[in-house]
Amino acid sequence: MMPSQISLVGLGVMGKSLALNLVDHGFNVAGFDIDPHHRQAAREAALPLNQVSGKGQLTVVDSLSQLLASLQTPRVIALSVPAGEVVDRVIDELLAAGLAPDDIVIDTGNSLWTDSERRARDYQGQLRFFNTAISGGEVGARTGPSLMASGDASAWAQVKPMWLAIAAKVDHAGQPVGQFEQGEPCAAYLGGAGVGHYVKMVHNGIEYADMQLIAEAYHFMSQALGLSAVEIGQCFARWNQGPLNSYLMAISAEILQTPDPITGKPFVEVVLDKAGQKGTGMWTAVNALQTGVAAPTIAQAVFARAQSGLKAVRVAAAKTRTNSASVAYDDIDTQLENLHDALYCAKLSVYAQGFDLINTTAQQQGWTLDFAQIAKIWRAGCIIRAQCLSEIASAYQQTPDVANLLLVAPFAEAVSRQAPGWRATVASAAQAAVPIPAMAASLSYFDALHSEVLPANLLQAQRDYFGAHGYARVDDDGSRQYHLTWSEQPKRQQTR
Repeated sequence: MMPSQISLVGLGVMGKSLALNLVDHGFNVAGFDIDPHHRQAAREAALPLNQVSGKGQLTVVDSLSQLLASLQTPRVIALSVPAGEVVDRVIDELLAAGLAPDDIVIDTGNSLWTDSERRARDYQGQLRFFNTAISGGEVGARTGPSLMASGDASAWAQVKPMWLAIAAKVDHAGQPVGQFEQGEPCAAYLGGAGVGHYVKMVHNGIEYADMQLIAEAYHFMSQALGLSAVEIGQCFARWNQGPLNSYLMAISAEILQTPDPITGKPFVEVVLDKAGQKGTGMWTAVNALQTGVAAPTIAQAVFARAQSGLKAVRVAAAKTRTNSASVAYDDIDTQLENLHDALYCAKLSVYAQGFDLINTTAQQQGWTLDFAQIAKIWRAGCIIRAQCLSEIASAYQQTPDVANLLLVAPFAEAVSRQAPGWRATVASAAQAAVPIPAMAASLSYFDALHSEVLPANLLQAQRDYFGAHGYARVDDDGSRQYHLTWSEQPKRQQTR
């Protein structure tokens, strides 16, 4: 039997799917999992592929030592295990089993980017540490994910042919193509250890916000406009044929038009309104606060999931409400046009926040990133794939050092045209008492970005008053700090 070119440690949903994708593209793969049921499931799934000429072979082994013995050297071991201490434990077990300094270990989980940086330091000289953030879920892993690779630069040369082969691909127009069709791969090497996981973290923050925006549109259409789930799904399907085209819009349209197989009711209406989260959206919001970048829509999306968990409190509070709003809309078509524009503008605002966060962190960390490339690898395979990403990639190609996406001509012009509908929707939702925190936060972000003067002058004066934190003046160059002697009469200005 030919030695395997790569191995997967962890044959759960994602690991097994990645292994089968590699086999589909002609690579020999060795697999291991501590769970014998996972090992057996992988063997059974690979059986029909192993018998097809031109495809690779998946060999499932029963120990890490067998795994290492089955690989060509230098060995490539991809880990598909839960993020956190499990990653370190598996790497230590691989070292004990005979891993060599030239061998490559790839973390494909949703690890925190700072953990990836630490592992690169901790294992230096013992192995070549690499990481590849994967987006697309089970289906993406099986048929073509978006791959955000980073880590040891020498490892990329060996990993690159496999990753480019199994990645999702787009055609010349930037549209996703089938698994075995030719196209531009949605995979790229982004930089040193941690970069890929950082970019994926922000991807997930954008994902949280985009999901919340679509959910708010659904809620407004249901609660304020009185549309049925099926009607909303049909509207989403129409919207998905235009500028709002995206994976999340497509699946939302399908969900809303799907009946519950138990009751026959719309499926969405039998799902409890409590949203879970695994933490990557929170990581993004926390990182934005730590770096001083405004990402209010992402933060509001995280808060909205947290507030959805307070089901009992919300039910009790709803019973005490005495000022519930009731608004009648004579022209629903106009409301829907406004909502369409609001959703599009808010979505652009989210991407602007996400890329601003990546850019700021890159500057702080000394990373050199290609933002057009990042937008391109998100065009297929990943959860936030959308038509606007091709336009975002073009914007960065033309103006690599753009300060904010909302200031780029195509987007600035689009938002200028559609902002009235955005404002009308936020106002209508407030009148109808329908919460749309993410959509409203996006509008406030846009307005603050375009405000020459913000009330931070009063904030800074307050800080100087109670904490002597100082202030700059508008009538000098802003480089000097002053303090007003608030407790004295007459007050005097001091230079700090």
